[in-house]
Amino acid sequence: MTTKKNWHEKHVQTLSFGSRLADSVAKGMGSWKFIIIQTILVMLWMGLNVVGFVNHWDVYPFILLNLVFSTQAAYAAPIIMMAQNRQNERDREQAQADYQTNVDAKLEIEALAIKLNSLEVEKLDKIIKMLEEMKKNS
Repeated sequence: MTTKKNWHEKHVQTLSFGSRLADSVAKGMGSWKFIIIQTILVMLWMGLNVVGFVNHWDVYPFILLNLVFSTQAAYAAPIIMMAQNRQNERDREQAQADYQTNVDAKLEIEALAIKLNSLEVEKLDKIIKMLEEMKKNS
């Protein structure tokens, strides 16, 4: 049995490795899990540098940590924008698929309306004919 693929499945198959990776990174960075883990790591970083009297690898005001955040932001912003662009593309494809479904449904409804109308006309013609015959016979 073959299953017909919907527009979303077709779209996913056309994505390149980089597109799938960017979507995964954007999905991960836009989660509470990421925020919580990053917050814990920042607190550990700051705590270890404040408490560690001898081994300060990043003394207050944590310039290295600031550099790490700047680098993360420099890479995260374009990756997230790529994922948003693909989401916009998916939305356009879905809107087009929905529009086509609506057009097809409209054509089917119009065809059914025409068919129902013709059936009613046929029934009315038969009823009129029967009434005329009854009138002649009486």
